[in-house]
Amino acid sequence: MKQQAKPRPTLESFLTGVVNGDRVVLAQAITLIESHLPEDELLGAALLEKIMPHTGNSVRLGITGVPGVGKSTFIESLGHVVLKSHKKLAVLSIDPTSPIGGGSILGDKTRMETLSKQPRAFIRPSASMDTTGGVAQRTRECMLLCEAAGFDVIIVETVGVGQSEYAVKDMVDFFLLLMLAGAGDDLQGMKKGILELADAIAITKADGNNVAAARQAQAIYAQALHTTRAGASGTSPVFTTSAVSHTGIEDVWKAITGFVAEAKENKSFDRQRKRQYATWLRDQFADLLKADVQQFDEVRTAQALLESEVTSGDRSPRSAASELLTTYHRAIRSRN
Repeated sequence: MKQQAKPRPTLESFLTGVVNGDRVVLAQAITLIESHLPEDELLGAALLEKIMPHTGNSVRLGITGVPGVGKSTFIESLGHVVLKSHKKLAVLSIDPTSPIGGGSILGDKTRMETLSKQPRAFIRPSASMDTTGGVAQRTRECMLLCEAAGFDVIIVETVGVGQSEYAVKDMVDFFLLLMLAGAGDDLQGMKKGILELADAIAITKADGNNVAAARQAQAIYAQALHTTRAGASGTSPVFTTSAVSHTGIEDVWKAITGFVAEAKENKSFDRQRKRQYATWLRDQFADLLKADVQQFDEVRTAQALLESEVTSGDRSPRSAASELLTTYHRAIRSRN
């Protein structure tokens, strides 16, 4: 006997479940938001509109670092410190998309095994989908859902380090950069902009025989921050941490809470949030515009022809782009 499919959740059931902190419904809502099915996108957009009055009350943290730095291990340790302060924690772990099948490897939930078992912690891995900065396309919206579900702290763990980490900085209140010892070599390959973005740096794995190297790295990064931020009103702190010996993690959390408290007191917290929402609007509009452009066969045909002319050197990119825009405007008039 064929099993009947479960009825599709309604907008009201999604809203009620999320606002009441139902973790199962929250997970389903995030799946809805990440879906590209037209009917899911419509329902997801309606849900986001409904939850907006329940958002904005969390502290949003972005954590990134070089490969092998131990992001998941650090976040698990930090997560336990957050939970000790009687707060609810959500971790949106952006997992690398498989270059073969395109799917997410989704290993972070497994790596944060003890944290994932905590009743006040929610861990959600999502595929990066080749998005700028290793941030999933819907990460901002997932943050809003977690806020509406009553989570006090939201951590966004990104794939790695690069210039595109500006995308992470533009959606969080505090941006933490994790680095290993061996600072001299790492610093040479590091983009200056990443140092300028960081609100704090944590040197990980500062335990055992690595303590001296970690302290040396701490001094080097502190000097690098002083140099890159010459004239700035403050220099970001640099910590040495160890998830193994449980050292330095609470110091990082105190720095985060102190930073947020000061930002709220001097009103820079609200100003940054408003600027981020404006950026979000522009990004969303650009995404919608790109999707709309690709709906027209004549635009896709013209684009292929113009790309051929540009790559062969027969046409300047500016001229080709102008013609493509004209083709798009013509297609819109035809549709109307």
